Amino acid sequence: MDIDSASSVVLQALTQATSQDTAVLKPAEEQLRQWETQSGFYSVLLNIFNNHMLDVNVRWLAVLYFKNGIDRYWRRVAPNALSEEEKTSLRAGLITNFNEPVNQIATQIAVLIAKVARLDCPRQWPELIPVLLESVKGQDGLQQHRALLTFYHVTKTLASKRLAQDKRLFQDLASGIYSFACSLWSHHTDCFLQQIYARDEPTALSSLERTLLSLKVLRKLTVHGFQEPQQNMEVMGFLNAVFERLKEFLECCRQVGPESTCREKLEKTIILYTKVLLDFLEYHPCAFIPLIQRSLEFAVSYVFTPAGEGVAFERFIVQCMNLIKMIVKNEAYKPAKNIEDSKPESLEAHKIKTAFFTHPTLTEIGRRLVSHYFLLTEEELTMWEEDPESFAVEETGGDSWKYSLRPCTEVLFLDIFHNYSQTLTPVLLEMVENLQGPTNVENPVQLLMKDAVYNAVGLAAYELFDSVDFDQWFKNQLLGELQVSHHRYKLIRRRVIWLIGQWISVKFKSVLRPLLYEVILSLMQDPDLVVRIETATTLKLTVDDFEFRTEQFLPYLESIFGLLFHLLQQVTECDTKMQVLHVISCVIERVNIQIRPYVGCLVQYLPLLWKQSEEHNMLRCAILTTLIHLVQGLGAESKNLYPFLLPVIQLSTDVSQPPHVYLLEDGLELWLVTLENSPAVTPELLRIFQNMSALLELSSENLRTCFQIVNAYIYLSASEFLQNYGESLCQSFSDLLKDITNEGQVQVLKVVEIALKVSPILGSHMFQPLLPAVFRGIVDGERYPVVMSTYLGIMGRILLQNSSFFSSLLSKMASECRQEMDQLLGSVIEMWVDRMDNITQPERRKLSALALVSLLPSDNSCMLMSHFEEPKLSDDEEPPTEQDKRKKLLALEDPVHSVSLQHFVYEKLKAQQGLMGDQGFGVLMETVDTVLVRQLQEFLQNL
Repeated sequence: MDIDSASSVVLQALTQATSQDTAVLKPAEEQLRQWETQSGFYSVLLNIFNNHMLDVNVRWLAVLYFKNGIDRYWRRVAPNALSEEEKTSLRAGLITNFNEPVNQIATQIAVLIAKVARLDCPRQWPELIPVLLESVKGQDGLQQHRALLTFYHVTKTLASKRLAQDKRLFQDLASGIYSFACSLWSHHTDCFLQQIYARDEPTALSSLERTLLSLKVLRKLTVHGFQEPQQNMEVMGFLNAVFERLKEFLECCRQVGPESTCREKLEKTIILYTKVLLDFLEYHPCAFIPLIQRSLEFAVSYVFTPAGEGVAFERFIVQCMNLIKMIVKNEAYKPAKNIEDSKPESLEAHKIKTAFFTHPTLTEIGRRLVSHYFLLTEEELTMWEEDPESFAVEETGGDSWKYSLRPCTEVLFLDIFHNYSQTLTPVLLEMVENLQGPTNVENPVQLLMKDAVYNAVGLAAYELFDSVDFDQWFKNQLLGELQVSHHRYKLIRRRVIWLIGQWISVKFKSVLRPLLYEVILSLMQDPDLVVRIETATTLKLTVDDFEFRTEQFLPYLESIFGLLFHLLQQVTECDTKMQVLHVISCVIERVNIQIRPYVGCLVQYLPLLWKQSEEHNMLRCAILTTLIHLVQGLGAESKNLYPFLLPVIQLSTDVSQPPHVYLLEDGLELWLVTLENSPAVTPELLRIFQNMSALLELSSENLRTCFQIVNAYIYLSASEFLQNYGESLCQSFSDLLKDITNEGQVQVLKVVEIALKVSPILGSHMFQPLLPAVFRGIVDGERYPVVMSTYLGIMGRILLQNSSFFSSLLSKMASECRQEMDQLLGSVIEMWVDRMDNITQPERRKLSALALVSLLPSDNSCMLMSHFEEPKLSDDEEPPTEQDKRKKLLALEDPVHSVSLQHFVYEKLKAQQGLMGDQGFGVLMETVDTVLVRQLQEFLQNL
């Protein structure tokens, strides 16, 4: 592509590619795609986005195409790779000037330069860093900023490389430029502070932007640029300076106020300073030891003393708490159980921590965490009133401790309490003692304080195990709190039921459970929605607990389940419905068949909820989980759900439908339990198996469940199933066996084995294409024992239950191997006997014995079954599924369980003797090993 002549056509195509008209847009995109691999295309793009006179959107698109081209064609080994000559030219052009006027384009150019640097710097691009440093020193404000922006992105990219050689190169770079980076940061920081105190905010904002960028560079160099940073005075000097700079910037926050144009970037810079400390602590805990004392003094001062009032903003407090937490729980700062085995640096760090966390300091931190940070805020109380569902969900939120103040506070409290429980337990118990008895509903401060203290007792439940008699507290204090019905007391009702949930698995006597169910039944009817949601969550924890007893819960099941269903209908938020559904699922799972009389309303409601949740896949996952437990609870009665259930399974397991990404795992589980509990096959149930071939092609982690589903169909109705899908299933298995692990191979073969067991003739016919490989595997002596055992199980079934098919297979294999049938059969028997020890399952060993003896023209009674009885269940056992019953009935007909091996061997030997005559049979027996003859005589002596 000639650059001069091509510029206009490329420019025209880029212009058309920015069009809103698809008729113009699509051809232009196709043309640009074709040019991607043409020599000179990227040189044209470079000229276009460097031309500041052109339309911004066109230039932006040129940068994006250039950036994508780096990913695809810059590496030398890439297909259609750029020539070395063009790359040299492009590298030079990228750093000719740093004067891009548009911020967004400047950032994209910086990113694409960093992408090239990742591949080429320093070997193919040694001039990059010197050019950047020179430009950063320049006096032109725009050029200085753009070069600094590029310098940051290059540093960030090079720091992220993880190969040992790349790390060494970055360390060489860091040692060479660290002094300059420090002086650059220091210069811009001083400029900003002078300008902000002079009230020159526009100029200060420009300097602050440069301070932020230079600090970002220093963060990467400091954290990733030195193997032993504690030995570098400049690094440790910078880290110590961070504390002073933080104080200065925090004071700036106080001075400028919340309305300042600098405020947002100022807070960003403060957070970045804390990230420097946190990152350094994470990557270099030993090098951080000299900074422990100062870090703790700084963080505790701003978070737990008046020094932080009016200065500390929420994100900064979170960062300080994370700093304290990481120091407190850092394994490198804990001595070994045997002190003599401890590293010197661990002992030094432990000594510093012990000296800092004195009894008064810990007491103040503990009290302040509970009495200040645990208090519900005005904002939270307003949310409770105006949006109770969001409040309830947020209070039970996920792993957000790094970023949100409340969860961060609670995690810090837990870590400190765990490490210093001897000091903090009396402090917390004293706070509890001071709040005994019902609190005056007219005293909101005391209500909030009790809520906070009870929160602390719940969080520290495991640590307080030996210090709190929770059963007595529950009976003598907490029950009374729950009976206060005043609307303001909802804070305490909700907190107490949450508190019980935290203690239920720690210390709560089983004898008190019925009393708790009474409480739950009452609170599920509380006027306040948040209280009801919290009660449902505690119910889940209660029924999930190890000491849950169904018989204690049954008297309350109907009422509580009805209230849960009412709550599910009442809540409107997707997250809340999921939360309530999980509780319902848990209850159904624990009470199992006892739920049957009470699920009518839920069964009617779930189709509506499924339809309403079309755009909410996670809610649909929760519905699937509920359906799984519902089907298990209903057993054979679940057939009444098929009009709703089967389309749900169909959608969830159809890989051509986008929702399958979210629904597949639960959908497969639902499919399986539906089959296991189905009393009989239906056309609709058969039809959804059409989804299976695509699922088997995926070869995903769900493959095992897919095989279980196939097995369930075979047990349910082998004849109809195999006639409809046997051929396609065999083809899928053939494809799978070409590229699958030994374990996967066994799973496939087990399906074939079950098919032969349930329907020997049809199974042999349908899976005929797979059987020659099984035969060869036996003859060749398959080395993997479990695979060999499965091969022998398959061949044993055919030999014993479909002998004519075995004969035809033997004939075919003999022809293929160019051997006589008797010779090949001898090889099979020899290998079979040799590998009998591979067979560990008693059923399979007996099957092999029966199969081998059946070769004669002519047992051990422990595996005989004469009739089928419904087993008597204990209270803790789950009732058998329909599939369990099918397996028992099948076992009655299975020769392995219905034929006596002793009688079978005896009859076959007698038949052989009759065929050969006594003399011929005697000659034959003389060829048998004497030890084997003795064992055979002992085996048959009781007949």
